[in-house]
Amino acid sequence: MTANHKPVTLEYVLHEFEQCVDLIHRNFPMLSADMVYFDHLIDKDAMEREVLQPFANVQADELENLLKDTRFKPSSSSKEIIEGILKGDAAIFHESSVYLVSLYGPSSRPIEQSETEAVIIGPHDAFTESAFTNLSLIRRKLKSSHLKVIQLSVGEVAKSDVFVLYIDGIVNMEFVNEMIKRIRDIEVDIITDSNMLVQHIDDYPNTIFPLFLTTERPDLIVSKLSGGRVAVIMDESPSVISGPTSLFEFFTSPDDYYQRWVIGTATRILRYIAFIITITFTAVYVAITTYPYEMIPENLLYTLIESRSRVPFPPVFEALLMEVTIELLREAGARLPSKIGQTIGIVGGIVIGQAAVQAGLTSNILIIAVALSAIASFVIPSYVMSASIRFARFFLIILAGIWGNFGLMIGISILVIHLSKLTSLGSSYITPLAPLNFQDWKDSFIRGPFWMLKDRPAQSRTHNKVRNKMKR
Repeated sequence: MTANHKPVTLEYVLHEFEQCVDLIHRNFPMLSADMVYFDHLIDKDAMEREVLQPFANVQADELENLLKDTRFKPSSSSKEIIEGILKGDAAIFHESSVYLVSLYGPSSRPIEQSETEAVIIGPHDAFTESAFTNLSLIRRKLKSSHLKVIQLSVGEVAKSDVFVLYIDGIVNMEFVNEMIKRIRDIEVDIITDSNMLVQHIDDYPNTIFPLFLTTERPDLIVSKLSGGRVAVIMDESPSVISGPTSLFEFFTSPDDYYQRWVIGTATRILRYIAFIITITFTAVYVAITTYPYEMIPENLLYTLIESRSRVPFPPVFEALLMEVTIELLREAGARLPSKIGQTIGIVGGIVIGQAAVQAGLTSNILIIAVALSAIASFVIPSYVMSASIRFARFFLIILAGIWGNFGLMIGISILVIHLSKLTSLGSSYITPLAPLNFQDWKDSFIRGPFWMLKDRPAQSRTHNKVRNKMKR
């Protein structure tokens, strides 16, 4: 980085950007002025309107008065000028003075529907890679002067803009201050996405479970802000961070609130059932086929023995083989183009599963168990949480293969203890179970009717003396 005390000259700036072929240096000999900028970072119309046309209609002795306009910001800091050019400003050199004019306007992706968080009912707009576009999406939905935005930056080599959002009077300021402190304490060369930023501010960076909610949906962030949470927008990232969060927030979807509350509750309960199925179903199969056959009904036992009669492997190896195969198909389907990926996932699963049974590498019942576990994992709205649960499933399968039902119980106990230990911005990760708060159950395990959802979550609730302030 440049030092502030170094002389601010055109030669110095050009030397700093030496071998940058995308840097534009324009000379105005009749005005004794030079301009330096990155062509792909500026708005061409703004350049024409704010600089080129005024410069064409001014004489050399009038230029200094023109540069006194508020759009031209004088600067004597070499660091500020370099960073300004990198952020889309144009630096104008006239005699011994330097001015910055904001012309930022690179081409960006239009607002589209989120492919990873699609909903059937409700808004279909999603965040883009432009931080200011994302701010506008939030402001359009949350029209309040109490919505505050604080700008920070991260990165030692390449600085990225980060914006911390909260609603004054609703949020617990301890969470805001803690979030700002963690972002300021980051020491890293470069961060390119908010999903990388999250890993630098986690309470427990080594856990497999996500401790902050990341989303591409503006309506979801607005609901979190109105519930007293803190949001973080990072420039050039389409994902926005929300915290503090709890485990149960990853099982909710905006669809829950756009449907009747009874339907929303039934769907949410279905997701918790899917969670139990995906994390334990294959492990239960391994446990009961390895040790206590007495747990299997007699009619099913004969079918199971016949199905496994040709399989040369212990159930744990058989289960791990099929689970790894499913993960390979899932990863292949995600990386390939969408139309080919769908074909790979469906045809590949049918062909490989049928071939594995005929070859005697696995049993029909295990294929059903693994397929049901895989389908249940797709029901969980958060991809990050779904990936964490799939990883935990392998842990339970191994323990079930070693110690049967006892090992499965040990694994579940370890997961419960681990989840109980986790925090998000210092707040309990399994609230409202611990600390126990029955009032918040109406929007955690069920989706209560809106007349029951007037109070804010206890995780971020402030004293309600603020409520009068918010009504003014």
